[in-house]
Amino acid sequence: MFDRNRKSLGVFSIVVISAVTSLGMGIFTVLGITGYMTRDKNAEPRLLIDDGATDDFPIPQRLRIEQAEPVDKIQDVAQSASHGVVGISVLKLDRSALFDTGAMERWGVGSGVIVSPHGYILTNHHVAGGRSKRIVVSLADGRNLDGITVWSNPILDLALVKIEAEDLPVIPLGDAKQLKVGEPAIAIGNPLGLQFRGTVTSGIISALNRTIKIDTEEGTNYMEDLIQTDASINPGNSGGPLLNSKGEVVGINTVKVESAEAIGFAIPVNIAIPIIDKYTSTGEFIEPYLGVFAYDREVIPYLDSGIKLESGIYIASVDEDGPAYKNGIYVGCIMTEIDGEQINTMMELRCHIYSKKPGDIINITHISGGETETVQIKLTAKEAGTQM
Repeated sequence: MFDRNRKSLGVFSIVVISAVTSLGMGIFTVLGITGYMTRDKNAEPRLLIDDGATDDFPIPQRLRIEQAEPVDKIQDVAQSASHGVVGISVLKLDRSALFDTGAMERWGVGSGVIVSPHGYILTNHHVAGGRSKRIVVSLADGRNLDGITVWSNPILDLALVKIEAEDLPVIPLGDAKQLKVGEPAIAIGNPLGLQFRGTVTSGIISALNRTIKIDTEEGTNYMEDLIQTDASINPGNSGGPLLNSKGEVVGINTVKVESAEAIGFAIPVNIAIPIIDKYTSTGEFIEPYLGVFAYDREVIPYLDSGIKLESGIYIASVDEDGPAYKNGIYVGCIMTEIDGEQINTMMELRCHIYSKKPGDIINITHISGGETETVQIKLTAKEAGTQM
């Protein structure tokens, strides 16, 4: 749905660190990826991302798990949520060892959060995405069940794994749009492997709407609208939940800064909610396609392009074969509203698009050449391999 071939925001050093598995495989190879965007352009933090194996958006009511009373203590959150956190062990081909027949397969481990009693588990793409030979999900009750990845997106670094199980404990989903800097944050996961499963760490929400740049096998990716927290996030925590003081999942833990203390990031859960809703209600998610990528006002200052953006999002790339281009939306347009709702971030755009289905018609208000126009666009289905 969105293009990642954009201007560089400044390249720094990121390190990929594999997790320790419960199968005794030890700590795996450290892989290099690049880039981090920060307000201090002279700083050079290094990000750790555990490879795991190697609108105001309405929350659908069926995804909410009502609680008798809000939980407001760390121990209460830990007790209420821990049963919904799983370990995810993945057996993958080690592409760096093609000529070593004894080292072509390796296990890695990450975390995940149960989002449906019918066996859907949300985690990171770098934990469960891509090609794998086997995925084993370790539940809090001691069961180990085989799983399959039914959806994965390397740009968002999110994946959905399905296991054949029913009546699973579900952690309620919150709304990352309601987060405030300084409020409590709790992370649960499996740092350094399943031997430390269910580890709970706490801190605060340190900042919102952070952006980082990483290079992956799919090319350069920009992770935007991230939640920054000082709750400890270590290798193996990837894919686990970041929770608010009510015990609701507000983010999925993804990376941390190695060269600084207590700087970690989580992906807002809002982006995954329409996808989870589609799978739990229909058993599939056919991604609707708009064919644009846009910068929000938090990214523009790093482009040194002279672009002025107070509100809306700046269209930086358009698929000329996609529905947006065919309806008059080009590079340089500023998108301000979708279906009458103001949009100022890529998260808001993605969440709205993902709540639709191919064939739906949306109304987009944009500014081009100083003129404001509203156009109707019919969404199409995203084709395999499309990078927008």
